[in-house]
Amino acid sequence: MHIGLIGGIGPAATVSYYQRLSAAMRSADHPLELTIVNADVDTLLANNTAGDKRAQARVYAGLIDRLKAAGADCAAITSLGGHFCFEETVPLSSLPLVSAVAPLDAFFVAKGYETVGLLGTGVVMRTQLYEQLERTRAVVPDDIEGVGKAYTDMAIVGACTDAQRAFFVEEGRKLIRDQGAQAIVLAGTDLNLAFDGRDVGYEVIDALDIHVDVLVAMATGRATLTDHSVGGSA
Repeated sequence: MHIGLIGGIGPAATVSYYQRLSAAMRSADHPLELTIVNADVDTLLANNTAGDKRAQARVYAGLIDRLKAAGADCAAITSLGGHFCFEETVPLSSLPLVSAVAPLDAFFVAKGYETVGLLGTGVVMRTQLYEQLERTRAVVPDDIEGVGKAYTDMAIVGACTDAQRAFFVEEGRKLIRDQGAQAIVLAGTDLNLAFDGRDVGYEVIDALDIHVDVLVAMATGRATLTDHSVGGSA
């Protein structure tokens, strides 16, 4: 299966998707068929801030058409924050869309987590991951706006300072200590810049890895588009 990615939002997350997909497919001894198109992060941020879901959906639809023209069988958005207009994109999409949000609830339940802490963009935290966690309780930082801005600043630059890293790690620690989170979910695909496999003293789940696992399962034939896609046309 030929995977199509909408990348660029932000650049570091796009690189992580490519690296992890490549490594997983190599381990599976299966060739990777992949095309990436670049979305403009400033346009996305402007539409997100304005709450203009339809405008961003139209942008995505054009990018998905390019992925289809390149031979892709499905499309995925490499940003959880970028999923803010997912439902609006579905009816415009010329390819099946593979959600990064939909698999998370089942994953948390399978791991035995009843309460998880979310770090990511403002909209991801405010909506407690788009209100799609039905069997898992989500808790978020007290300073949603501050954490969201720090995340966006880091994602745009594509690099994490020591001060930013310390800030995110501490915000996660507060969710564990004060709000009963059993694990912290990196619900922003650029947060691997801050955590990067480090031992921070608590359980960390990178939502990017869960999305990649779904894409690899489809690319290797262990799962089908029917199992994981949400809308769109074949």
